[in-house]
Amino acid sequence: MAHSAAPASSEYAHPERALLVCLLAIFMVLLDVSIVNVALPPIQRSLQASPAAISWIVSGYALTFGLVLVPAGRVGDDYGRKHMFQIGLLAFVVTSALCAAAPSSTWLVVARLLQGIAGGMLTPQIFGLIQQLFSGRDRGRAFGYIGLTAGLSTALGPVIGGLLITVGGTLSWRLVFLINLPVGIIALAAAARLLPAHRPTHDRRLPDLGGISLLGLGIGAFMLPFVRSTQAHATPHWWLTAIGVLLLAAFWSWTRRRSVRGRATLINPELLRVRGYTTGVLTGLVHFGFPGTFLVLTLYYQQGLGYSPLMAGLGLMPFAAASAISPNIGGRIVHRYGRVVVVVGSLATTAGLAVTALLIGWAGAGAPLLVAPLFLAGFGSGLVIAPNQTLALDEAASAEGGTAGGVIQTAQRLGTSIGIAFASALFFNTLSGTNGDFHAAATLGLIGTTAFVGLAICIGLAEMVVSRKSA
Repeated sequence: MAHSAAPASSEYAHPERALLVCLLAIFMVLLDVSIVNVALPPIQRSLQASPAAISWIVSGYALTFGLVLVPAGRVGDDYGRKHMFQIGLLAFVVTSALCAAAPSSTWLVVARLLQGIAGGMLTPQIFGLIQQLFSGRDRGRAFGYIGLTAGLSTALGPVIGGLLITVGGTLSWRLVFLINLPVGIIALAAAARLLPAHRPTHDRRLPDLGGISLLGLGIGAFMLPFVRSTQAHATPHWWLTAIGVLLLAAFWSWTRRRSVRGRATLINPELLRVRGYTTGVLTGLVHFGFPGTFLVLTLYYQQGLGYSPLMAGLGLMPFAAASAISPNIGGRIVHRYGRVVVVVGSLATTAGLAVTALLIGWAGAGAPLLVAPLFLAGFGSGLVIAPNQTLALDEAASAEGGTAGGVIQTAQRLGTSIGIAFASALFFNTLSGTNGDFHAAATLGLIGTTAFVGLAICIGLAEMVVSRKSA
């Protein structure tokens, strides 16, 4: 079942200007994922933060970000995306100021949790706005620019962070958060003038509080053990993941019952019955295990090869730079070649990661020898992300754009948690079992990531086969 197409971009006079506002906002939100990593050592020294607190400064942001994506998307769809965009953006600016002002590690952890909530409120509105503003090839190009911006934020985050800390003087790491204030204020002013008003296509409904509670608890229970598994001396409590699965099943049952009764639901169950959309969600889930690569290579470079943090960051640049180049290409050709673009991207990502693992295992390769395979993997990743979102959201009605985008983003956050936990478990278990063989540990960690990300090939091929049979 396919939903109606989104309105054409011509229905709003200046969709490109609105897209620029969205790009500025997504750059700021995603920059805070990578820019903080280089600030962790000075944060630890300045606030005497424990290893657990340092871990939560990073992982807590990702956890709360993932929890609110779908509910925030639904509120934006039902009550106005522009208003939710402005609220989320303002909250992000305020929580960034709270992070910068932190007098203790506990304060900073709480502020980062709140900042993640603000980012999760803002992000699905961007996907809903693109659904509202663009259609056809224009939508593919818009998602291509989103992917390019995401790649740039990943690539530039460590560099910008390092520069800010270097010139920051007594402010040091606090500038990493303060930089969001002028950027956010500019984005707020531009949003007020350039974002289109959103008039929902149905009467405003009371929110599905039961669905919100079940989904939030389910995602939180599912993700928490994966988050804790990356923390030193923390017990993951994997039984929580099983409870999370049960809660998510209960959420689906609750949603179906409410839909049959004609009551408002957090997610339209008809959307999840659309094969193309479900394929996109599953592809996003497994493909976004690739950040496990960054964890493994960072540990390998610094602890195994003795690289400085700056050199280790530069060693990851080939992946980040390539992933900033290819989304725009993929966004421009996806409507011509369809799911083939995603499958080719998945093949390139898997091949690049596999060659990286082999070069480390057989030759003990350092960063110079890994430039080409990491570039290939990053280029392939960019061919997956933007085209996959375009194809999946083409199956969603414009009225459901924020919610549909929120579901995909949530799946990606889950995939990242799983991928990092899987890669780190293989890395550290191999390291302890081989008396500190970093080459073997990095090889097995990367093989695990490659296998998980490679599932996207199977999903894409299966969708293509089924589509041809039903054509």
